[in-house]
Amino acid sequence: MIATSNFHYQPDEHELEKASNSYVMSLIAIMGGLPLPIINLIATFIFYLGNLKGTYFVRWHCIQALLSQLFLLPFNSVGFWWTISIIFTPENMTNNYIAYIITIFVFNLTEFIGTIYTAIATRNGKHVEWWVIGGLTHIICKNK
Repeated sequence: MIATSNFHYQPDEHELEKASNSYVMSLIAIMGGLPLPIINLIATFIFYLGNLKGTYFVRWHCIQALLSQLFLLPFNSVGFWWTISIIFTPENMTNNYIAYIITIFVFNLTEFIGTIYTAIATRNGKHVEWWVIGGLTHIICKNK
C-alpha cells in the first residue's frame, strides 16, 4: 500500500516540515470535525492552497494528502447520511448498515495509520508514495 524511497533531491528542513504538516493537517481536522466527512477535505485543501507556490516536494505531498481525503469522502458521506437517516427517520439498523459502517471504519483506520506513518517518514526525509494515490499525484503535480 505504501512505498518509501528517497526523493530525487534532498529537501531542506522547512520542506520536510511543510510536507509532513500536510498529513498532520488531515489528522487535526479529524479531531475538529469528526462527524462531518467534508471537514478533513476542506482543511487539507486550504493547506494545499497555502502551499501552491511551495517546492515540488511540498506540493506533491499536499496533493497526495488531499487525494487520500478525496478518496474517503464518498464512503464517509454515505455512512454519515445513512446514520442520520437511521437516527431521524423510522428506518431500522440493518445488517447491511452494520457491515458498511465496519467497512468504512477499517478504511478510515487504515488511512489514519498510513497518514501517521507518512507524516513521520516524510518529516524524516523519506518520500512516501501511496498505492494508486501516489501515481495519481505524479499525474497531477507537475515539476515547475
